[in-house]
Amino acid sequence: MSQVRVHFTAAKAVAEPMFAAIEAALEDEGWPVAISETGEDSGVFEVSVYVEADRAEAARTAIAGCFGADAATPDFGMEELGDIDWVQKSLECLPAVEAGRFIVHGGHQRDAVRAGTIGIEIEAGQAFGTGHHGTTSGCLIMLDRLIARRKPEISLDLGAGSAVLAIAIARLARAPVLATDIDPVATRVAAENARLNGVHDLVRCETATGFGHRAFAETGPFDLIVANILARPLMVMAPDIARHLSPGGDVIVSGILTEQRWKVLAAFRQAGLFHCRTIERAGWVTLHLR
Repeated sequence: MSQVRVHFTAAKAVAEPMFAAIEAALEDEGWPVAISETGEDSGVFEVSVYVEADRAEAARTAIAGCFGADAATPDFGMEELGDIDWVQKSLECLPAVEAGRFIVHGGHQRDAVRAGTIGIEIEAGQAFGTGHHGTTSGCLIMLDRLIARRKPEISLDLGAGSAVLAIAIARLARAPVLATDIDPVATRVAAENARLNGVHDLVRCETATGFGHRAFAETGPFDLIVANILARPLMVMAPDIARHLSPGGDVIVSGILTEQRWKVLAAFRQAGLFHCRTIERAGWVTLHLR
């Protein structure tokens, strides 16, 4: 459905308190509310509310009600925006990401892939993982270094999100990867991305919480496990990760703040894994263990 921007302008002394009042009044509706100055040092501000087209009149009535019976109501403007996919629009503004030999890009950036690089096209939609976060790029760099020396026969991407890491493993190792996530939306997006990158025959996507899903028993143990999650769940899952790892296998974990690395390393050391290498990017660390 197309969207409409309902807006009005007012002096700063009026616009700012009305913005706060409107934002509070429309919180249950879930309509985005924005405020911006119309010109540099103009002192005039525009307040906007973004709604579905069939709710535009209801929004205007609700906004007017925020002014109170005794206050002058401003003139409202209505701008039709069309049917806009705001997630996709935001992704189009992101630059391609280079991490090791990988270049993670959107469909509009295919010309960013150069000779000697490995392009991974990700239209992440509602799933985490476009390569821009330091945790994802750190994992990609670590995977590039590791698989150049030792190719796994079967791998696990735990908490796969967009499946960018599973796709990277499949592209480098040309071997099967199990990609799991607790979110069925992420699993669907992951499968779409695997197909988009031509590795759907290698990447199996499953919705799974913990290690109880049948897919782990059917495909494991794993020569390589990568988990880009967060420090606390990684520490909790360290024993399970170790149990599902092949003898001599490798583990790459991220989602860990620099100050959390020692606690995570201790948890995995207790599970029988030794630290091999650390990559730090923008306050986040990626760890390679064996």
